[in-house]
Amino acid sequence: MKSDSKIQVPDGLDLNAIPAHVACIMDGNGRWAKKRLMNRVKGHEQGAQTVEEIVMASREIGIDVLTLYAFSTENWARPKEEVKALMHLLKRFLKNKTEELRKKDIRLNLIGQIQRLPDDVRKQAEQAMAATEKNSAMILNLAISYGAREEITMAVQQIAAKVKSGSLDPKDITDNTVSDHLYTAGMPDPDLIIRTSAEFRLSNFLMWQAAYSEFAFIPTLWPDFTKQEFYQVLIDYQQRDRRFGKV
Repeated sequence: MKSDSKIQVPDGLDLNAIPAHVACIMDGNGRWAKKRLMNRVKGHEQGAQTVEEIVMASREIGIDVLTLYAFSTENWARPKEEVKALMHLLKRFLKNKTEELRKKDIRLNLIGQIQRLPDDVRKQAEQAMAATEKNSAMILNLAISYGAREEITMAVQQIAAKVKSGSLDPKDITDNTVSDHLYTAGMPDPDLIIRTSAEFRLSNFLMWQAAYSEFAFIPTLWPDFTKQEFYQVLIDYQQRDRRFGKV
């Protein structure tokens, strides 16, 4: 998708070579707060502002799919007060930003074990997704209560059930079959995965989809990540030679 011609194009960024799907592991909120002698929740609040900036920057330059790793299945084990605060931030984002997403033609999609969310948060999410379901300029995936191993396990179970029922022959199972049973079915795999805060791991994120993704591991903590740095990561990505195992 081409971007809005009215935006100011960052120097060096080729709008004709924008990755179709960018994913972000938003790491470093807690450390950002700790460095400032603040409660961890303050880091999450600041991180939520970064989310807004990166979502709108992505829409402006023409990214088709943006996936943000917001809350993992493992995060449920965090202190109850922190989890409660994160759920409150999520609900507030959904409530306050749905209309803006609708106007910007961004379709909101939550991926993960949505059934585990508190009822009020889940209902707010369902309302937001319904309000934006006809939007087509960009998909915003929020990975909430998400884990890649759980996602792949779920896909295998669904495929096995089809084999058992006789509606699918095992010899017809392909890579595409698995992809079609993931949360991201029908979407391109991420071209680029960005992780902030100088950590070098996937942390159970999009493990099937990341088979040929490019990676950018940057030292900036997520609350300090700006759209200018985001653009620079994209410029660096555009200099890479993606061969997908070929010469």
